[in-house]
Amino acid sequence: MAVEDKEIILLKVSGQDKPGVTAGLTSILATYDAIILDIGQADIHDTLSLGILFEIQAGSSSAPVLKDLLFKAYELGIKVNFSPITIPDYEIWVKGQRKQRYIINILGETLTAVQLAAVTKIMSNQNLNIDSIIRLTGRTSVVEKEEYPRSCVQLSVTGDIVDKTSMTASFMEISGKLDVDISFQEDNMYRRNRRLVCFDMDSTLIQTEVIDELADLAGVGEQVRAITESAMNGEIDFSESFKKRMALLEGLSEDVLHNVAINLPITKGAHRLMKALKYYGYKTAILSGGFTYFGNYLQKELGIDYVYANQLEIKDGKLTGNYLGEIVDGAKKAEYLKAIAEKEGIHINQTIAVGDGANDLPMLNLAGLGIAFHAKPKVKENAATSISSLGLDGVLYLLGYHDRHIDMMQE
Repeated sequence: MAVEDKEIILLKVSGQDKPGVTAGLTSILATYDAIILDIGQADIHDTLSLGILFEIQAGSSSAPVLKDLLFKAYELGIKVNFSPITIPDYEIWVKGQRKQRYIINILGETLTAVQLAAVTKIMSNQNLNIDSIIRLTGRTSVVEKEEYPRSCVQLSVTGDIVDKTSMTASFMEISGKLDVDISFQEDNMYRRNRRLVCFDMDSTLIQTEVIDELADLAGVGEQVRAITESAMNGEIDFSESFKKRMALLEGLSEDVLHNVAINLPITKGAHRLMKALKYYGYKTAILSGGFTYFGNYLQKELGIDYVYANQLEIKDGKLTGNYLGEIVDGAKKAEYLKAIAEKEGIHINQTIAVGDGANDLPMLNLAGLGIAFHAKPKVKENAATSISSLGLDGVLYLLGYHDRHIDMMQE
C-alpha cells in the first residue's frame, strides 16, 4: 500500500467494561484488513478506556468501517469516536519513541491528589511526558481500616530531562514534606532483569541494632548506642567504631546470644518480600556490619542464600571483646556484592542493595539499584532511591510487581 493510499484513524472507546468489547471491535477491523498500529486500555472501577490506532485503505474503505464500528458500539452499549491522524503527525509520534524512557514509582500508605500533583508538576517542568500509569497495589476499602495500608503507582515516562540534579532534589524535598517515596529509574534492560538483592541486617532486615541489645545485657548500653549512632550517621569511621563497641562487650556470656536471636524484631514486609524473591528466582544476601550468629539465624528464617558479617570471638563461654577475620565495613560490603554477582554470573547492573547506614553507601552506589531503607538523612541524600513510608516489601513495587503477582504465591 503506497503512502497516499493509507488512512490512519484513532478509535477511542469508553463505557462500562464487559467481556467481548475488544473482540467485537477488532472483528470489524479484521473484515477491512486493518493494520493495528497501536492499542492501549485502562479499566478504572469497571469503566473502560480503550484506544486503537489503525491503518486502512484510504477512500471507499473508511466510511463503511466507521459505520460498522458505530453499529457494533451501539450493540455493546459503549461510546466510540474517531480522530483522523495525518501521516506526518504519525511519523513524528513514531520518532518520539527514541526519547529516553524512565520509570517513576510513587509509594506511600495512601496516594493523595496533593502528592500526585506535586510529582507530576516536577516531571512537567523537566520536559517529561507520561505514557502510562499503572497501579501496583490492590484496591483498598474506604470502609474497613487496613492493618498495613500501602499504595503505589508506576508511571512510564519519556523525554529529555532538563536538569536531573534539580529534579532529584525536588523529588527529595516533596518526599519529606508530603510523606511519600518517589523512585526514579531508567527504563532499560537491567531494570527489567534484576537478579540479586543484598541487604544490610541491623535496622534493615531487623528493627534493631543487635550490638546495642548485647550492650544492654552487658550493662554498657548508653556508651555503645552513642558510638553506633555516630557510625551510622557517618560521623566516625565504621571500623574504628566497631572495635570500640566490641571491646565494651568483653565478658558477656555466650548464653544470651540465642535468646536475642529468637526475639529479633524482623522488619514489616520482610517475609513477604523474601518469599516473592525466592519464588521469582532472585538470589539474596545479607551483607552486614553485625554478626554472623544472627545473620545465620535470619538466613534460616527468611531463606537467604548468602551471609557475610563479622564473627564474634568466644572463649570459655564468654565474648572476648575481639572478633575473628576481617571487619565487614562499607568497602567490604561492596566487595562481597561484586563477588556474589560474579559467582552467580550476574551483571552488576542487575543487582540491588538495600541498607540504612552510612556504611551501606558503598554497596548502594555500586549496585544497579541502591535503596536507602528508612535511612539516615545522609544516606537518603546519597542513594539512588529510598523507601521510608512502607515496609521492606516496598522493594517489590520498585521492581514492577503488582500485588496480584506477589500474593498469588503467598497463599
